[in-house]
Amino acid sequence: MSAIYKEGKEPHPKERRIVFKNVDRDGWDTSIAMYESEGGYDQLKKALGMEPGAITDEVKQAGLRGRGGAGFPAGVKWGFLPPNNEKPVYLICNADESEPGTFKDRYIIHQDPHQLIEGMAIACFAVGANLAYIYIREEFPEGAQILEKAIEEAHKKGYLGKNIQGSGFDLEIYVHRGAGAYICGEETGLIESLEGKRPYPRIKPPYFPAAMGLYLCPTIVNNVETLCHVKHILEVGGEEWSKIGKPNNTGTRILCVSGDVKKPGYYEVEVGSVTMGELINDLCGGLKEGRSLKAVIPGGSSAKVLRADEVFTVGRGDDTRDLTIWDIPMDFDTLAACGSMAGSGGVIVIDDSRSISWVLNNINNFYAHESCGQCTPCREGSLWMKKITDRVVAGKASPSDIDTLDSVARNIDGRTICAFGEACSWPTESFIDKFRDELVSDTNPELEEKLLNAESITAAANLG
Repeated sequence: MSAIYKEGKEPHPKERRIVFKNVDRDGWDTSIAMYESEGGYDQLKKALGMEPGAITDEVKQAGLRGRGGAGFPAGVKWGFLPPNNEKPVYLICNADESEPGTFKDRYIIHQDPHQLIEGMAIACFAVGANLAYIYIREEFPEGAQILEKAIEEAHKKGYLGKNIQGSGFDLEIYVHRGAGAYICGEETGLIESLEGKRPYPRIKPPYFPAAMGLYLCPTIVNNVETLCHVKHILEVGGEEWSKIGKPNNTGTRILCVSGDVKKPGYYEVEVGSVTMGELINDLCGGLKEGRSLKAVIPGGSSAKVLRADEVFTVGRGDDTRDLTIWDIPMDFDTLAACGSMAGSGGVIVIDDSRSISWVLNNINNFYAHESCGQCTPCREGSLWMKKITDRVVAGKASPSDIDTLDSVARNIDGRTICAFGEACSWPTESFIDKFRDELVSDTNPELEEKLLNAESITAAANLG
C-alpha cells in the first residue's frame, strides 16, 4: 500500500523512505494493530525459523554500518561476541540521542515504536540475548511511555515474553530512562549508568562491550536507527539490501538538517546518493534569502567543520579528484576523506550571518557542561575552551588567546578514556584551522600590548 503523508511532510523526490516510511504518515498510529496490518512482525516470525548465525551473516552481507556516530559495521560487532560463552548475553538499544544537531531517533520512537521493537527482537535472537534494554534519554518522557505501551502490546500478541511464537526463544525488553547526560551516549558510560553507577566511561581494552559489557557479560550496543534497519535487511536479504546506496556505504540513512536553510528537517536518502549541494539547495530549499554559505558541520556538533570555499582532494592514484563542498557525496567514506565525518547524521548549516566566534563558543559551552569529569584533560580543558571563547565573544581576548585555545584543545585530543575528548576538542581545532583569521579579528590587540607592557614592567622590577 502506498503511503500518503500529512500536508507539508511529503518526501522529496530524492528521498527513499524505508525506516521513516511511517513517520508523519497520514492516518498512521502507533498501535500494534496498525503495524501488523502492513506486515509488522512478519520478519520476526521469519527470523525465528532461521539459524541465528544466518541472520548475522545477512547483516554482514548487507554491510550495515552503525547510524549512531562511529559508523562501525553492525554485523561485525555482533561477531565479536566470544565463542563458547556461558554468560548471559545482553542487547542495549542506545536511544540517548543527545548529539546537538541530531533528531531522528525520537521520530522513530514517537511514531513507529514497533519497528524498533521488531528490529531489536530479531537482533536479540541473532546474538542469543534473552534480555534487552532501551536506554532512552530523560528528555524523552513521552517517548518512554509510547515504548512501554508498545512493549505491553507486543507481549500480549506473543512477540515478547516466554516461548515467542512457539519458537522456544524467550525475550524481555525493558525501557530505562537516563539521567540527562550527553556522556551516556558513549556505550560504556551508558552501561555504567544502566548498572546504577555514575556514567564514567570504561577503559577499552579490556572493557569492550562485546566481551565485557553489562554486568561484565557480553553485550551488544546499537543505535535506534541501526536496529530498525535489521528488520528491512531480513525482508529483502543482505545481498539485495547492499545494492542500496554505495559500496561500503550501503542502505539509507536519515540526515537531520538544522541551521541556516529554508527547510530544516529530516531527510532519508540512500547513502551517498545526494551531494552536500543537493541536500542544501534541493531537499532543504536553499539558504536563507540574501545569504551565502560559510561552513557546514556534517555529522553533529562533534564533527570537524568544513569551510564553504575549500577544495577537498579525495581518492588515491588515478582515482584522485578535487571536490568543492557542494560536490561532496553524503556518505561515510567521502566525508572522512574530506577531514570530517558522517557521525550521527546531524548536518548543521552555517551562513555568512553567523559569527564563527559565537558558533564555537556555543559548542564549547555545551561540551564544558557535559564533560563527565573523569579525565583531567577533558574536565579542565573543556572548561578552559569555554572561558577563552567567552572572552573572544565579549571582545576581551588578546590575539595570543587563540594560540592558547588551540593548545588547550590539542592537549585534550587523544588523552582521555573515551571519545568525548575528541568530541569536545575537534570543533575547536577545526574552527581554528579553518577560521583563524576571523577568530583573531574578534580579539583586542590592545590587550596584547597591555599584557606585554605589564610583563616588561614585572621583569624590570624583578631585575632591580
